[in-house]
Amino acid sequence: MSPEEFEAALRAIGDERYHIHHPFHHLLHNGKLEKGQVQAWALNRYYYQASIPAKDASLLARLPTPELRREWRRRLEDHDGDGVKPGGVERWLKLTDGLGLDRDYVTSLRGLLPATRFAVDAYVRFVREMSLLEAIASSLTEMFSPNIIQQRVSGMLRNYDFVSEETLSYFKPRLTQAPQDVDFALGYVKRHADTREKQEQCLAALRFKCDLLWAQLDALHLAYVEPRLIPPGAFRP
Repeated sequence: MSPEEFEAALRAIGDERYHIHHPFHHLLHNGKLEKGQVQAWALNRYYYQASIPAKDASLLARLPTPELRREWRRRLEDHDGDGVKPGGVERWLKLTDGLGLDRDYVTSLRGLLPATRFAVDAYVRFVREMSLLEAIASSLTEMFSPNIIQQRVSGMLRNYDFVSEETLSYFKPRLTQAPQDVDFALGYVKRHADTREKQEQCLAALRFKCDLLWAQLDALHLAYVEPRLIPPGAFRP
């Protein structure tokens, strides 16, 4: 495929598979969830947010040049903070705090759905074990994230009286961070996927990432919406 055709194929995966289309997301941003269901979403999503720096650190260690490592290191600071300015993980804990969840309980991970743990661990393992090109391609779900963030924030502020702009402070920086991340990752993938085989590997990596994000919402819907089959040990509103 030409670079333009390849990028179009990558973006088409988001059109089909990104979790902006998931019924749980529609319930969330349309104000159709109870507070306990929103708490369950935030608690489970914390594990994904907290695992992103570990994923990025494993990828950073494999990058061959200082220039590439400096670029990817910025992602670690975006999520872990720099010791002065809080990062995304800390801002997500502001969300769980604001929803009334005990922080020690959230960070203990005791209330996670098993499917959340399996999906997130699979993503970290994928980035650690697959080729560098596939690992970077899997990050390209960020191409689609600004739309879901805008829907989520505006919908939650409009529909839930138990959230505020401060509670949702995680999301605003991501509206500028994600496009910056995409500029680098998409450019890298388009340059280095220089055979049809490599392009297909990148497309498969992005499908895998979309599928595991979808699977996390499947698990939330099954446990907390319908038929409310909460596994033993998982959070109970």
